[in-house]
Amino acid sequence: MALTLGTILQGETIDPGEALAIRHSFVAMHEDGEAGIHADSTDAEILAYTSRQSLTSRHFPADPPRTWLVFVTDGSYRARLWRVLENHGEVHRDDTLRHFDLRETGALADLQDRLVIHWPAPITWRVHGATAADYPVLEIADAAREPFPGFDRLRLSHATLQAVLREHRYEHWRSALSSVAGIYLITDTRDGRQYVGKADGAETIRQRWSAYAADGHGGNVGLRGLDPSTFRYSVLRVFDRATPQAVINDAESHFKQALDTTRHGLNGN
Repeated sequence: MALTLGTILQGETIDPGEALAIRHSFVAMHEDGEAGIHADSTDAEILAYTSRQSLTSRHFPADPPRTWLVFVTDGSYRARLWRVLENHGEVHRDDTLRHFDLRETGALADLQDRLVIHWPAPITWRVHGATAADYPVLEIADAAREPFPGFDRLRLSHATLQAVLREHRYEHWRSALSSVAGIYLITDTRDGRQYVGKADGAETIRQRWSAYAADGHGGNVGLRGLDPSTFRYSVLRVFDRATPQAVINDAESHFKQALDTTRHGLNGN
């Protein structure tokens, strides 16, 4: 059975019946004088371009759905996934265009710029999601490897942490995090409260952070019940995995005291 876009969407729990699929062509200028996009357009330019749509319901749905699957042309009958956007409604309109508040969702993030589907009618630039769900997948390109920035430069949101532990392009990051024990810091960016944790010799930083990626709290009482979407993860100090546990425990205690995370943070002890 051929792999289709619908199969991909099921894995992300996106309902094609509640989605709109758009395929942008590269056109410098449209007949109505509206500026188009090109192969070197920035993400911000593509987002702005997508947010402007026709006033005429014949050209664009009067009540477009919440989810927009946005592709760009990749040849005559090919469409490459750009982003999955969430439509927060029309914000204003002028004499010719409606302007929408569109926001990136992070859905299918690991397939952005990699997933290519067959788009059977290039002249048709938008279709209902249920129609696009039947379009076959032509290619899922290899992801470009992201170079590991070094432990001192790690500043990961919860969404990025999940991507690091899942996506092929972060393979080098996973290898680095698997090679060390250490002391790490979780900061709740909403209020600045912090949590100091450790991964000792029996558990690498990658293993410890995998628990946070899975449930947000990793079993820590101080983090339970908090929304991890605003958490930021960083590394304070790394150790060889053969380092005695007592040394790692002392380092953890030092950072808890230095950052005062027991009295004014998220550490329970």
